[in-house]
Order: sequence, then structure tokens, then C-alpha cells
Amino acid sequence: MLKKAIIFLAGGFEEVEAVTPIDYLRRAGVEVTIAAAGLEGGQVCVKGARGITVCTDVALAELVKQGKLKADCWDAAIVPGGMPGAANLAACEEIGAFLKEMAAAGKFICAICASPAVVLAPLGILSGKNFTCYPGLEEKVKNGRHSTDRVVIDGNIITSRGAGTAGEFAIAIIANLLDEAAAKKTAASVLVVPEKNN
Repeated sequence: MLKKAIIFLAGGFEEVEAVTPIDYLRRAGVEVTIAAAGLEGGQVCVKGARGITVCTDVALAELVKQGKLKADCWDAAIVPGGMPGAANLAACEEIGAFLKEMAAAGKFICAICASPAVVLAPLGILSGKNFTCYPGLEEKVKNGRHSTDRVVIDGNIITSRGAGTAGEFAIAIIANLLDEAAAKKTAASVLVVPEKNN
């Protein structure tokens, strides 16, 4: 059955951390929906932290109106970092409620860079969980167990450190959402794993 993931973008998101999972997951055959947080209308364009604009598939308000911002509609939620992108996502009550519902349903919640600390931790999603995040932001997380690993998986929670780990983060999502074979195939196709010399 086709797996479905949603990724949320808000003004000031980290472009590499958003586009890499979108690209890799789509290569692996996952249906990825890009949703604009806090904006009205249909297809909305959002400017990232480096001034790169990404056009989304749908505005958050439209998903709410359609009754699609519910855990039973998705297999995974992806939250890129970047500032003020992560803070803007954290300020969105609809996203917070949705992420808590996803966590309670055992669906995958995937966050990178600032977002584990800024978005997930205040919702209680990292309580008692192993996690990683952008260096220094772990101090904001009171009840989680911080790791300096590049990607940390604890049950249905997948976290990663920053733009330089976005490829590994995306491959970890594929491995858990689909399987190891799909992850290895995608990693090899984009050269995340270097080819061996014959």
C-alpha cells in the first residue's frame, strides 16, 4: 500500500532539510505532500532561511477544511528545522495538535535540526525518548535523552542534527517507512553511500 508523508514548511525553514527528504522519499515511491503552515489559499510559496522559495502542494488551512489534518490520513510527518522556520511551526496550534495525535497513534514523526527541541519537545513528544538535534539546542529538552549521533531513531520518532545530515535523515525515514531494501536502493541512486571500487 502506498505510504503517505506530510512535510510542513513555514517562513524561514531550512531549505536543504526540507527538499532532501521530499526528493528522496518521492524517489523511493512515498507520496509526499508539502503543506504551508499558517497561510491561506491553495498552492502557496514559502521563502526559506536562505531566501529560496518553495511552492507547496497545499495550505494548512485547506487541509483542515478538507478534514485531512488527522493521523489516520498519514504514515509520517516531517518537520524541517531552520530559524525562524522551526519557531513558526511551533507557534502553529493545528500542527502541534496534529503531531501529538500522530505520536499517540504510533505514526512516524521525523524532525531535524532545531525542530526536535523547538517543535517536538514542548509538545512532550520527546519525553523519555532518545533524540538528537542541532548542537546546543538539546538544553531546551528537559525529559529526553540527547545523543550526538547524526540520526537517532527511538520507536516512531526519528531525529537528526542539521543540513549536513539531511541525506542520512531521509534514508532513515525510508528504511522505517518502507524497508531497508528501498533505503539502500535510494541511498545508492543518490550516492549517499559511496560506490565500492572494483
